[in-house]
Amino acid sequence: MNSNNMLYPDLFRSFERVRWSLERDIPWETFDKSLLNEDQAMTIKMNAITEWSALPATEMFLRDNKEDSDFSAFMSVWFYEEQKHSLVLIEYLKRFWPDLVPTEQELDAVRFEFDPAPAMETLMLHFCGEIRLNHWYRCASEWHSEPVIKKIYHTIAMDEARHGGAYLKYMKKALKEIGTNAQAAFAKIGVLMASASRHQKALHPTNLHVNKALFPNDTIQSRLPEPGWLEKWLDDQIKFDKGWEKRVAERILHNLSLLFDESFKSVKDLNLFRKKILKKIENQNGGVLK
Repeated sequence: MNSNNMLYPDLFRSFERVRWSLERDIPWETFDKSLLNEDQAMTIKMNAITEWSALPATEMFLRDNKEDSDFSAFMSVWFYEEQKHSLVLIEYLKRFWPDLVPTEQELDAVRFEFDPAPAMETLMLHFCGEIRLNHWYRCASEWHSEPVIKKIYHTIAMDEARHGGAYLKYMKKALKEIGTNAQAAFAKIGVLMASASRHQKALHPTNLHVNKALFPNDTIQSRLPEPGWLEKWLDDQIKFDKGWEKRVAERILHNLSLLFDESFKSVKDLNLFRKKILKKIENQNGGVLK
């Protein structure tokens, strides 16, 4: 590998420049107890445990990208920041609703082995997941009125946007190195993740089945103290409606348009492109799609 092509050194520096402090940048002193109820505090607990699942995700990334030292090195930054999200939410509960601080057993429950999966599909899945989390947390920040948790959700939403941007850089790199097979993988997952309005469950890596031997308890969400909390949070509490969902799909399509130098106005456009790429691969393989 040519070290000049590695993304990790520049990503490390750019992330260092904007990194926030748990002590200095969260306005803990502005907490207003009258603006937080137990239902809201419970959703904070569930998000804290969900964010803890960056631990098994990192173990998966390192296992499935053993040939890619550049991406594996970036995982050190991603893992640090994702665990910090869990930490800041837990710290909030410790200070203001200690009865709901997650136990170590509850955190351990979301650490389990994911089945091996194609690296490019997984990369795209997590890119889309970061876009979705950015919008979920922005919506949550608007829903809450308590100023400290509003600031926390806004802060970690910005982190998720940066993570998505970093994943996009690795996707660009993969297109140069792998070509049409990477295109096919990205388009395939893009069609799925931009079509969330057609699915009953929220489409996010933490809600997908990842270990056949543990099915059906093989999603992160299924292993939380309240497995059905996510849909309730999105639909009934923060009101992540069709307008928000449309923004997620538009961001995915916009970024893939830039990535592929195409113009995707709809999922249908992306799906047509996906079929074209599959046909190209089939022709390259002598008429056999592998």
